[in-house]
Amino acid sequence: MSSGIATAEDLFAAMKEMPPTERVRFFTLLGESAFEKDDFSYTEVFSDVLSAEFTAEEAAEYLEVSVSTFRRYVQGKKIFPVHVVGRNQFFSTADLKSFKKSLRAVKRH
Repeated sequence: MSSGIATAEDLFAAMKEMPPTERVRFFTLLGESAFEKDDFSYTEVFSDVLSAEFTAEEAAEYLEVSVSTFRRYVQGKKIFPVHVVGRNQFFSTADLKSFKKSLRAVKRH
């Protein structure tokens, strides 16, 4: 069965279509299996992902909330953009990860 991915460019195009959470899972799987026997540290392999910035839509998807809910978090100053270009806001991976942990903690209580 063919997946339709024949070249590195095809794979790259397919990865760009993945939701951010699936991209993170993909690179985690890649890091765990492809680099398993090499001497690469986690930071060496994933430093680009760790410093990535998410758009509001990607951030909402990562947090598993609607875009309107995410916008309310931003307006309520519960999370802040790290970069703004025109009307586009970008959010850090570290901030989103921390905020997601706080959302999970609230859900548990």
